[in-house]
Amino acid sequence: MFLNFLDELRSAGIPASLKEHLLLLEALDADVIDRTPEDFYYLARATYVKDEGLLDRFDQVFAKVFRGLTTSYGQQPADIPADWLKAVAEQFLTSEEMERVRSLGSWDEIMNTLKKRLEEQHGRHQGGSKWVGTGGTSPFGNGGYNPEGVRIGGESHHGRALKVWDQREFRNLDATRELGTRNIKVALRRLRRFAREGAAEELDIDGTIDGTARQGWLDVRMRPERRNAVKLLLFLDVGGSMDPFVTLCEELFSAATSEFKNLEFFYFHNCPYEGVWKDNRRRFAERTPMWDVLHKYGHDYKCVFVGDASMSPYEITHPGGSVEHMNEEAGAVWLHRLTTTYPAAVWLNPLPQEHWGYTQSIRIVREIMTDRMYPLTLAGLDDAMRELTRKR
Repeated sequence: MFLNFLDELRSAGIPASLKEHLLLLEALDADVIDRTPEDFYYLARATYVKDEGLLDRFDQVFAKVFRGLTTSYGQQPADIPADWLKAVAEQFLTSEEMERVRSLGSWDEIMNTLKKRLEEQHGRHQGGSKWVGTGGTSPFGNGGYNPEGVRIGGESHHGRALKVWDQREFRNLDATRELGTRNIKVALRRLRRFAREGAAEELDIDGTIDGTARQGWLDVRMRPERRNAVKLLLFLDVGGSMDPFVTLCEELFSAATSEFKNLEFFYFHNCPYEGVWKDNRRRFAERTPMWDVLHKYGHDYKCVFVGDASMSPYEITHPGGSVEHMNEEAGAVWLHRLTTTYPAAVWLNPLPQEHWGYTQSIRIVREIMTDRMYPLTLAGLDDAMRELTRKR
């Protein structure tokens, strides 16, 4: 039983042994969990995964092997047509109808109107144009259409929300992912600057031979190991519109961790604000204040932002513009602080460069970065590394 699961785990590079497999079966026989897919997932993960860097890989294998397991043990999953699973109140508008739906206007007007609607509303609504609900053309809710509003729950359909009231789960990038090509590593190597620092732990063969010849007896000489002395700060945008670029970002992340010994990385969403984090599973509970980052890491660090810079312009220009929290200072303020503290800074964008001119937020970020935004391609990486090398 579950032997296919064990084989898939091993194929994915997770060191799952037969002993762990038998331990899982013993736990199931002893009824240590309720017979639910969720409890089985956590039991299997605790049994097989010993390195948190493999959690994302385990999730992919689990989803592949147990796809469709959505009901409790002993029940048959219902065969529901895909069309039936669409939101009941979802409304599809023609382009002419969308043109007739007007925006509420400024950021302050939208947020003040939302506050009033929440105070007045006492029940569920769908398909309307005013209240907080699903479907329709109201600027508040989800599943409908409005050129500018606040999405509350649900999933993005048109990508037009200026704020999202929803807690979303993001995954950490897999630092152990093997690259299909070494080209990214080759591009990053332009940023190398070797130096011998630290304790003398490496045998200096030439020095030993020279010293022995001069002294007439064995003169063993040691030296510090030769390391890449470049210090790198890596800020990675995750979640939302960055989901299609996870594989590309994992390849970049894997290459960077292998090329730079002095590497510090942090995650952010859409735009850096007053707090960043290292673990997406605990991004609300364990945040690092941005002021701590600015004070801890010196001006000699090279700074690289990775993100599509595609967001509501309010997230950059207005306090409270973040889609996930009420930020006291605008994202532009923090970007200016970062680029002032770390003059050697670039922004890598996975979106094709020919699309940048159509998004207002990308134009704003490029202006803040003084046009130091490069496409996340091999040529773009090469240009970005040359830019960082010029600024010491």
